[in-house]
Amino acid sequence: FQGILLPLSKHKFASNVIEKCVTHATRQERQMLIEEILGTDSRNALNPPLMGMVRDQFANYVVQRLIDVMDPEQRQYLIQRIGRHLPNLRKIPYGKHIVARIEKIAGYM
Repeated sequence: FQGILLPLSKHKFASNVIEKCVTHATRQERQMLIEEILGTDSRNALNPPLMGMVRDQFANYVVQRLIDVMDPEQRQYLIQRIGRHLPNLRKIPYGKHIVARIEKIAGYM
């Protein structure tokens, strides 16, 4: 799904497929998905694809599922990378769900 994760996640039916892929992915496959969502290069550092996903009515469920199935090390990496975006996520309708999921699962904040 490299390069097309974002548009598939925003599609009503394809997002369900992506959720299943996230659920059944190996740790390494999940890490690749995390890197794509967070952006690995400098041009994505300030505005990672994640920010577009949490604003979307379908893609936010993909992010929530990913948070649910991550191992603790991956979850900590995600929190570390999006930490500065958390105040903005709280202001976004679907972003609130992401922050709540992080708080519930990771006991963060």
